[in-house]
Amino acid sequence: MKRKKRINEKRSRRGIYVLPNIFTSLNIYFGFFSVISSINGKFFAAAVSIIIAAVFDALDGKIARATHTTSKFGVEYDSLADLISFGMAPGILIYLWALKPLGRLGWLAAFLYMVCGALRLARFNSQTGQTKSDHFLGLPIPAAAAMNATSVMVCNKFGIEGSANPVLFLITLYILSFLMVSTIKYDSFKKPELFKSMNFNVLVTVVLILIFIAAQPSIALFLLGLSYVISGPCLSILHHRQQKNKEVQAHQIDEQRSNHI
Repeated sequence: MKRKKRINEKRSRRGIYVLPNIFTSLNIYFGFFSVISSINGKFFAAAVSIIIAAVFDALDGKIARATHTTSKFGVEYDSLADLISFGMAPGILIYLWALKPLGRLGWLAAFLYMVCGALRLARFNSQTGQTKSDHFLGLPIPAAAAMNATSVMVCNKFGIEGSANPVLFLITLYILSFLMVSTIKYDSFKKPELFKSMNFNVLVTVVLILIFIAAQPSIALFLLGLSYVISGPCLSILHHRQQKNKEVQAHQIDEQRSNHI
């Protein structure tokens, strides 16, 4: 009886380990589907597929932590999936949608984006457990991919062709590439206190944002993505100014003390 119970528990445990990897596999599926859609000229479908892949990417990690099934295999598999869905897929999407008229300059920018995404993932894996989990070092690759995807979605909504403004999207791709490999800190939203208690006004704001996303998904997701992308540099500048003001105040206090002496 005990032996049978142990076998059932072992099988159950194996099933739990499979669950987060299924979500990672769905992440790869939608990333690959995005590539196929881009090649076939269905750019809006390709952009939406990247957003769906980002949803599954967020879920696989949360499920693994909730079920205590995190593993080295899962981490590596997730990174490979992210490189496909958020590195290669957005690079191909932006190149075929906007950068193709630029020729070599266009596909090299897409290649640089993918390489910077790979470097971002490699750095993240090598620093796991060494840095605080309440922030990311550099722009996360899913956020960069979402920025590319929502740009295509919002342009599609207003009937704007990407090939009409290739230089703009070329510069955007370079900026996102730089932000991924930079040391600029981005909030990870992993602070436990964020979910333990929530102010009523904050709750109302969240509900309004969800309604906005449901009503105008392309515009809402684009604005949310843009806000997150620029939040890193803005907070870094603010933090630098605060540190500088503290140093100036400390210097002034030291001068006042020396004058009194």
